[in-house]
Amino acid sequence: MELRGTGPAAEERAGWAHYRRTAAGVAVDGAALAAGRAATVRQARAVLAGTLARPAQLGCFGLHEWAMVHRATPEEVRHAGLPLRLGHAGTDAVVEGHRIRCSHVDAFRFFTPTAVPRNELQPTRSTQAALEQPGCLHATMDCYRWAMKLSPAVPGELLLDCYELARDVRVLDMRASPYDVTSLGLEPVAIETPEGKAAYVRAQREFAERAAPLRRALLAACDALLATAA
Repeated sequence: MELRGTGPAAEERAGWAHYRRTAAGVAVDGAALAAGRAATVRQARAVLAGTLARPAQLGCFGLHEWAMVHRATPEEVRHAGLPLRLGHAGTDAVVEGHRIRCSHVDAFRFFTPTAVPRNELQPTRSTQAALEQPGCLHATMDCYRWAMKLSPAVPGELLLDCYELARDVRVLDMRASPYDVTSLGLEPVAIETPEGKAAYVRAQREFAERAAPLRRALLAACDALLATAA
């Protein structure tokens, strides 16, 4: 976790939280970071390890976004500036005509009351490590979340890779949503059609493959921190 060099940038960080001076320059103070964020590091490790251990489930088709507006009034629609591509009735019909099996707690918590019982899973924060899987778009975007929570123990290159992945995944998340995103210059992925489902699964699989080495690197950062604390 040593910073290269002893120039102005390193000296500036010497006064920051979770850094310390060493004979070789300025380094990340892994022990202090692990002590201050012990619960976060353990949670990150559990979720990352659990996700890596499971096969990708590729049959959700992004229906979490649709479940967030099921039977919603216009005032309850989260992205009110974007019209629903199929209208309210058409959106409700898609939700009611598909199997919903969302495993991500931070997507599920935005489901409308009428959509909650339609979800085959009822994820909570306490079951997060047991349920998250690599095909989930939100779990993949969370690589960036974990990288930020583990900073500065995460190398900048890894942090940027996680950010770029999250950005790309979010674009698919919105393209496959019930919203008409053409005003944003995006082509919708019509997941209510066989062609749209196939396109979604292809992208979902590619994102899962991109995320795997990032998750392994983040897991290694967790292990390094926990070893330092021990």
